[in-house]
Amino acid sequence: MFVLFLWLNPEVEAQNDSLTSAGQLSVGVRSSWGLVYEHDWNRMSFGSGGQFRLRFSDKVNSDWFFDFLQGDLDDIGRRTDIHIGWSVLYYPLNKQGTWQPYLLAGHCFEFLKMSENGNTNNFANRKSASIQAGAGIHLHLSKRADISFVAQYMMHFGTNIDVVSTNPVVFEKPGGIALQDHVLLHFSLNYVIADLW
Repeated sequence: MFVLFLWLNPEVEAQNDSLTSAGQLSVGVRSSWGLVYEHDWNRMSFGSGGQFRLRFSDKVNSDWFFDFLQGDLDDIGRRTDIHIGWSVLYYPLNKQGTWQPYLLAGHCFEFLKMSENGNTNNFANRKSASIQAGAGIHLHLSKRADISFVAQYMMHFGTNIDVVSTNPVVFEKPGGIALQDHVLLHFSLNYVIADLW
């Protein structure tokens, strides 16, 4: 509602037309779709989250995000992923137009929980760290508002959680560090709320 209020009141935006890109702080909401590799690209998850951006220069921005995603484990359980992290955004084009492409790379922490349907006491969880890289594009709706589309690849470093039996449902965490891959698509709506410098 706050964002809609600002969009519907052009005089609020007009007071800030002189803002430069550097120092801009924006907030946004995002919707996410993920594909997880577990011995095959066979796990889909969907979710939502929030983010804020702090822009360092005309060419460099930062994205600080929180995502909550859930997906089915066939018909036996549910997978829940929580991501908290950051990315650096680099704008390769010198001029900002209506469409503004960018590259990104960053890091995040993940909390993963797998649980059995109908039996919340049967679960396994893990914490891990990851790196991510990808590309995106802003669609600037005004000087202060944008819609952004992002595709990124994320690699987690942590212990695997395997489903070793389905009747009964048994989760297992083998020892050691394993890699787990995500492909993520994000759609976000963002609004500049402040000019910090």
